[in-house]
Amino acid sequence: MIVLAALDMAGTTIDENGAVYVALNDAVVEDPINAGTQISPEDLQTWMGTEKRAAIRALTEIVSGASPDDAAVDRMFQRFRDQLTEAYRARPPTPIDGVLAAFDDLRERGVRIALTTGFSQDIAHSLLDSLGWTVGNQTGTVDAMVCGDEVAAGRPAPYLIFQAMERTGVDSVDQVVVAGDTVADLRAGINAGVRGVVGVASGALTLAQLAPHRHTHLLSGVRDLPGLLDSL
Repeated sequence: MIVLAALDMAGTTIDENGAVYVALNDAVVEDPINAGTQISPEDLQTWMGTEKRAAIRALTEIVSGASPDDAAVDRMFQRFRDQLTEAYRARPPTPIDGVLAAFDDLRERGVRIALTTGFSQDIAHSLLDSLGWTVGNQTGTVDAMVCGDEVAAGRPAPYLIFQAMERTGVDSVDQVVVAGDTVADLRAGINAGVRGVVGVASGALTLAQLAPHRHTHLLSGVRDLPGLLDSL
């Protein structure tokens, strides 16, 4: 029986109009140490869904051929955060269609809901505040949220999922389903060994693009997740 749904945020449960992709790309290529470089869509997609400082470091290594020092990573991360905040202010994020109804359905089935994200805590909480979502076991919009700066390593490591289990009192991976819109989400679910690893096509990737990567199920969106639980 599934008792925990660990769900990604941007592109999976929240429509933020792709702002995170733009902000991450610009933070890297517009930094002086990466002047004149470009990030390929494939490389950018590889690092979506991961902890953002790690993504900035890796993408800089890809485009410049050199590893940035901590000061450069901090500078690019601050630019990423500022640009993303401004983008959200100009065009506020919204719940993806059908997500709130899915939350209600999951709760009626006794399933706890945790959000997991590569965002830092300040960005993630600001994003939830803009939506009017709250976090609290059985009292909030969701039961828990785990951010990229709260674990030893972000996706594709499984620690966001394990921390979500700890915070919701779930002790068996066989009782957990994970859903996300990136390859990193799928890899984290596989690495965690959970019962269901679900790719959703509500973000930047299509189901055809997600299909080659290990998963248990593919859905058009989280709105279809409650119906899947019967088969799990």
